Amino acid sequence: MSEATSAIEVCIAGTGSYVPEKILTNAELAVLVDTSDEWIVSRTGIKERRIAAEGEFTSHMATHAARRALEQAGMVAEDIELIIVATITPDTPTPATACYVQQALGANNAVAFDISAACSGFLYAMKISKRLISDGAFKNALIIGAEKLSAVTNWDDRTTCVLFGDGAGAAVLRRAEPGEGSILATEMGTDGNLTHLLNIPGGGTACPITAKNANDHLQTLTMMGKEVFKHAVNRMKEAAEKVISRAGLHPEDIACVIPHQANLRIIDAIADRLAVPNERVFVNLDKYGNTSAAAVAIALDEANRTGAFKRGDNIVLVVFGAGLTWAAAAIRW
Repeated sequence: MSEATSAIEVCIAGTGSYVPEKILTNAELAVLVDTSDEWIVSRTGIKERRIAAEGEFTSHMATHAARRALEQAGMVAEDIELIIVATITPDTPTPATACYVQQALGANNAVAFDISAACSGFLYAMKISKRLISDGAFKNALIIGAEKLSAVTNWDDRTTCVLFGDGAGAAVLRRAEPGEGSILATEMGTDGNLTHLLNIPGGGTACPITAKNANDHLQTLTMMGKEVFKHAVNRMKEAAEKVISRAGLHPEDIACVIPHQANLRIIDAIADRLAVPNERVFVNLDKYGNTSAAAVAIALDEANRTGAFKRGDNIVLVVFGAGLTWAAAAIRW
């Protein structure tokens, strides 16, 4: 799904991220399930992940990340007109986690809502908010990817429990001033025929959690890894190529590619197919694992703050997630 030409350019004015203090290492996981550090690293590239504290919710992590993004943008909460939280692990089914974030920030002038697009959620939120700002509906937006995946992980399943972690990332989008960078192109897509590849089967109206099935792990993530890998690489490649072409760029013009942090093999495959050298691909998967909607947002903030790109550079973000969903964005910083 592509976009028409926007009347108003939109830039990213600030980024922020937050991860919980608790670190869960591969060695510690090996005590819980039949696995090892070597097994996990060789298959995924993950060395450790962060786990939210008891009583630390998705909205808490989202709020921490949001405050850091606002600070970098030189804005206060009352300035924000739109808040979109991308998450599959909301504090409550209703109201939206974005409402709790609005309350915690004191962003009393903002419209706030959630979207659910799994690992693609942050870039879905970027495309939505870019369009709303470009069309003149809002002057700015705060977009957040935040997840407490430890709450929906089956810690008895070694094929999935090694993959996921908790955290949040945020960005402030606003109308760009002359000479500033801008979001050049965005792309997103969905294939509902592949819903079975990665899902949480229980907890919704199709399969409520009851006293009878409460111990069946139905409200935890399940995944068909090999099939997900194949579709993820293909869809991410296609989405990235579309935004690169639409932005009038070539591989040599791209200073940094920030892919979804799910599996190092997938990241390497994407870099190879886009003809971008590995040194220009940002990876923090080893520290955090897959944090779903938060992953690319945390990586964007870390890349921004560590100097992986500079003002005027072209960067590409690309993701995939359950649904199956995928998205990409080309940005001039």
